[in-house]
Amino acid sequence: MVADALVYHPALAHWLRFVATTVGRDKLLRTLQYFSRFYAWYLYRTNKPQSAIDPYNAVKKQFGTTRKILRIGKFAEHLKAASVALDNKSPVDPVLRYLAVGRQLGYAGYLSLDTITVVDAIGYRKLASVKKLQEYAYRAWGAGLLCSAIAGIYTLVRLQEKEKTIDRKEGEGVVEAKKIEKERAAARIQLVSDLFDLTIPATAVGVANFDDGIVGIAGTVSSLIGTWSQWRKTA
Repeated sequence: MVADALVYHPALAHWLRFVATTVGRDKLLRTLQYFSRFYAWYLYRTNKPQSAIDPYNAVKKQFGTTRKILRIGKFAEHLKAASVALDNKSPVDPVLRYLAVGRQLGYAGYLSLDTITVVDAIGYRKLASVKKLQEYAYRAWGAGLLCSAIAGIYTLVRLQEKEKTIDRKEGEGVVEAKKIEKERAAARIQLVSDLFDLTIPATAVGVANFDDGIVGIAGTVSSLIGTWSQWRKTA
C-alpha cells in the first residue's frame, strides 16, 4: 500500500516529467556546478585543506563538461528562434522584436563556439585556439544576455506606462491590471536571472573582476530560477 502510494504520487510523476526534459537535467546540473564553484571558493577562503576543496572543484569541472556535451546541437534551436522572431508578422513592438533576435543570435553564437570546444574539453583533441574560442563564446553569450536584460527593462517601463491608462473601477480594467501584474512578475524574474548570469561572461572576458564566490552564487541563483521555471512548465 505504502509503495503504491509513493509510486503513483503526483509529485513523483511531476519529478519524472521534469527530469525527462533536457532543460530540467541541465538546470539541475548547472545548479550543482555553480554551487560547487561557490563552495570551493568558500572553503579556500576559510583555509580548509586542499583535500576538502578538490571534490567540489571536480564536480564543477565534470558537470561543466557534461553540460557542454548535452548542449551539442542546441545552437540550431536558437537560430530557428531568431528566424521566427524576425519573421513575426504579429503586432509586436519592433524594439522587443529586434532585441529578441539579438538575444537568440547571441545564444546561438555562444553555443556554436562552445560546441567546437567540446573536443578539447573531453580530451579527444587539444585545440590551440580553445581559449580564444571560449572567449568569443562568452562575448556572444554576454551580448545575448544584454539584449535580454534591455528587453526586460523596456518591458517593465512599457507595462508601467500602460498601467497608468487603466481604469481599475471597470471590470475590463481589473482583468487587464491582473494581466499586467502577471507579465511584470515574469519580466522581473527574467531580468534578475539575466543580471546574475551577466556576471559570468563579464568576468570571463575581463569586463568585470568578480571572484569565484560572487560568480558561483550568481550562477546558483540564476540556475535555481531556471529550475523553478522549468518545474512549473512540467507541472
